[in-house]
Amino acid sequence: MNKYRLSFARINIISGNLVEIIIDNETLVSLEMVEELDKFLDNSFNFSFGLLINKVNGYAYSFEAMMTMASLENIQAIAVINYTKHGEDVTDEIIKRRKIDQLNIKSFSALELGYQRALTWLQNQLVCV
Repeated sequence: MNKYRLSFARINIISGNLVEIIIDNETLVSLEMVEELDKFLDNSFNFSFGLLINKVNGYAYSFEAMMTMASLENIQAIAVINYTKHGEDVTDEIIKRRKIDQLNIKSFSALELGYQRALTWLQNQLVCV
């Protein structure tokens, strides 16, 4: 597994086409941070990949960040692992707000083997490409 550091998050390349993002605790994710992440992903992948957002830390999104994140063309699927009810609620809100974008996104509870279920779901989504 290759590991990278952005100004606000850790990036783990789990496999050739699976990327895990762990945002730092108590971060307010801004539009600039989303742009930093997009630049990293765009430079790292010129093919379809799956994004695993591991919400082990508590953080929030600015409205602009919420409306633009995960918009890269090569993102085939997004799995979000939530550890709290609040985290699930935020993920559900993002899914509702971004419905028009038709993101292939699914939420998983960490309390119900979410990490493994999320990885399996992502791998299945990438096979369907």
